[in-house]
Amino acid sequence: MKIIVSDKKSKNEVKIIFSQDVDSTCLITGGKEDVIMMKTEKVDKMTRRKWYLLVREMIKEVRKHKIESVRVIWSEITAYEELGENLGQAFAENVIMANYEFRRYKKKPKEGWKDIKKIVIDAKKQDQLKLKKSIKKGLVIAKYVNICRDLSNTPGNDMTPKILVSEAKKMAKEVGIGVSVLGEKQIKLKKMGGLIAVGQGSANESQFIIMTYNGADKKSDKPIVLIGKGVTFDTGGVDTKPHPYALDMMMDMSGGAAVISVISALAKLKVKKNIIALVPAVENMPDGKSFKPGDVLTMMDNTTVEVGHTDAEGRLILADAITYAKIYKPDIVIDVATLTGASLMALGERATAVFTRDNKLAKKTILSGEKTGDFVWRLPLWEEYESEIKGNVAEISNIGTKNNYGGAITAAIFLHHFAKDFRSWMHLDIAPTMTSVFDEYLAKGAKGSSVRLLVDLLCDE
Repeated sequence: MKIIVSDKKSKNEVKIIFSQDVDSTCLITGGKEDVIMMKTEKVDKMTRRKWYLLVREMIKEVRKHKIESVRVIWSEITAYEELGENLGQAFAENVIMANYEFRRYKKKPKEGWKDIKKIVIDAKKQDQLKLKKSIKKGLVIAKYVNICRDLSNTPGNDMTPKILVSEAKKMAKEVGIGVSVLGEKQIKLKKMGGLIAVGQGSANESQFIIMTYNGADKKSDKPIVLIGKGVTFDTGGVDTKPHPYALDMMMDMSGGAAVISVISALAKLKVKKNIIALVPAVENMPDGKSFKPGDVLTMMDNTTVEVGHTDAEGRLILADAITYAKIYKPDIVIDVATLTGASLMALGERATAVFTRDNKLAKKTILSGEKTGDFVWRLPLWEEYESEIKGNVAEISNIGTKNNYGGAITAAIFLHHFAKDFRSWMHLDIAPTMTSVFDEYLAKGAKGSSVRLLVDLLCDE
């Protein structure tokens, strides 16, 4: 899809009119020009959140009528007081996201796909330069959001740890960043006990992806390390998930897909920071060699962990990645993971759970969430919770040992055990926002959660 900023009119475009006075959204034909009337909120009730949905709904309506080219009057769609800044960027992100479908396994219909080929934004000449620049940035970010969705939506038979490595290398080559990979032999030499255990039941070898972008003026500047959970398929292991809870578990590498996409987007945008992305990539499968409930693992930092549940595997591989990140002496460490169903129970499907003891970083993350539409909600990471993961035969357990409550928090506390030496660390549990919600005007499947959030946060950080 092309987004063109121009004040020149063409006969080939269907005009979009935004009005609070129409009864419902509809297509009107037969006049001088075809028009889609979009029903909007009243001016005093429109918010940035509602505006995102309006933009996406517009795309849905255009696609429904198989229209290829439309014209939007910029002064009309932005005629609200509470929308905030960078609307060109936000517009581009949301139209590209709304126009997305995962089609890898579908045959093209005879009449073709219902894609929109062109959106013309009719803007005043004095506004066009700034608007074009804002849209250009939005198009870059949206591209990587949708790449993240493609990676997450790909089924497990076509997205193994080694295939994820290949995709990371392809993306890195496109933007000129470095990639190195630790195979199983090197993982064992580094004594990554969590990663070794989770992957040992799979026929597909575990991998540890390291992506490096040096964008700061000084290569010596402390980097920001992003860590993404890369479980390319999660059966639950020996504690196997009952049907239908494994059906979406090809998306259990959504955190890994997100950080690969984020570092690529930041490189494409030439952000002046040093960024490292780490992705422990693994399959969690039941097998005679699989790790078992009651096993005691020795992690990379020599912490002993008793396995309370094999489906609490993500925190085990992330813990070793967090320990590995210490070699970079990072300024900030952020991990991203579809970690717990408990976060979904706590927050529903509308917000990512945020855990950190860095209040400044938490506030910035919440603001970035509101700005981008990648909404977050902070949950506690208090010291009092640390006693709830104390082990019976080992130092700590990978699940709560005192009760069955607050599973998202005890998972975050587990990760904090390995991250407490960092100046600043944050955990994003994106399980609630892994997939699109029915009324978000997005295709079913992966949503590319946290890509917009982190790009915005790290551009401003």
